[in-house]
Amino acid sequence: MNDKLTISQWAEEDRPREKLRDLGTQALSNAELLAILIGSGSAKESAVSLMQRILNDCNNNLNTLGKRSIRELCEYNGIGEAKAITLLAACELGKRRQREKPEERPDLGSPTAIYNYIHPFMQDLDVEEAWIVLMNQNYKLIRAQRISHGGITETAVDVRIIIKEALLSNATVLALCHNHPSNNPTPSSDDDRLTTRVKKACEIMRIYFLDHLVITDGRYYSYQEHGKI
Repeated sequence: MNDKLTISQWAEEDRPREKLRDLGTQALSNAELLAILIGSGSAKESAVSLMQRILNDCNNNLNTLGKRSIRELCEYNGIGEAKAITLLAACELGKRRQREKPEERPDLGSPTAIYNYIHPFMQDLDVEEAWIVLMNQNYKLIRAQRISHGGITETAVDVRIIIKEALLSNATVLALCHNHPSNNPTPSSDDDRLTTRVKKACEIMRIYFLDHLVITDGRYYSYQEHGKI
């Protein structure tokens, strides 16, 4: 009788995929991460147990694992050619990542920098759109996202969505941008009210509201530059 538990029988918090989802990649051991890649073990052992055994034979060294051949890996019960290739591909990606330089994030600490970054997304629009630019505390870009797409003269913006996206991205700095298809950068009274609402929401959530830019083709209006934030 085989009394070993399969991964599907483990407590959910102990399963590699669920553990990564809930706790992040750093919470997993090398064997657990590799088990996610191969997906399953054999009738006699789980994917995690199988990878623990393979790693043990490699002196628990991923570089040594990456030097194994497909034939050598296939000698383990539960490892076929497809799984062996997956493991070697993962090891190769790890080596290539070490050789890569970290991606440079744009510095968006000024209205001009924000405008230069966001303008290409808006320059050909014939309707209003609103975007948020999310940054870290050093004003480095995390990501930009469109939050509304509207009519010729206005677009509806839900402040709750702005705050939600900022929190999900772990952003500490936020800029709001929207375009005026009329090519007149002067903000409207509705723009002023939106700026006030976003600023108040950011203050509550301790997010720095850097600016609200009205974007046109070749010009912009910055609430920060005009002392209105």
